[in-house]
Amino acid sequence: MHQLFRLVLGQKDLSRAGDLFSLDDSEIEDSLTEALEQIKIISSSSDYQTNNNDQAVVEICITRITTAIRETESIEKHAKALVGLWDSCLEHNLRPFGKDEDTPHAKIASDIMSCILQNYNRPPVMALAIPIAVKFLHRGNKDLCRNMSNYLSLAAITKADLLADHTEVIVKSILQV
Repeated sequence: MHQLFRLVLGQKDLSRAGDLFSLDDSEIEDSLTEALEQIKIISSSSDYQTNNNDQAVVEICITRITTAIRETESIEKHAKALVGLWDSCLEHNLRPFGKDEDTPHAKIASDIMSCILQNYNRPPVMALAIPIAVKFLHRGNKDLCRNMSNYLSLAAITKADLLADHTEVIVKSILQV
């Protein structure tokens, strides 16, 4: 993993997290999967929900990682780690605390969702993502569900057979809203 990612994630150093944006995308591209795995560990810790520093570090790192993935067009290389982090969000509360106040894991899920599902035209990525995506439809977060539905409809246009096994869950989600 790149030295700066190691420092920021290893020490949860918010003061250095912004420095990640000064690095070239190509300079950090080989570190992204390992950084995603470290984020998964941090976000799964018992105090993550209440630790504002850790949440800020994770949010900044995810933004940097998803930007680098988009700019280097390396979604296929990092899809497994992205989907793994995304899936780990399902183990946590995703229901909003109050009006328009998402939980920390809902924020992660939203950022990861857009990075992954904007690649709806890449079947290998969708094959990994769709089984996880449909699980978010019944987690009590209307914004996530609405956005997920939009992305799934795009995926259906491109590769409908990937959604065939999940038709019942998708229909139930539509009827529930």
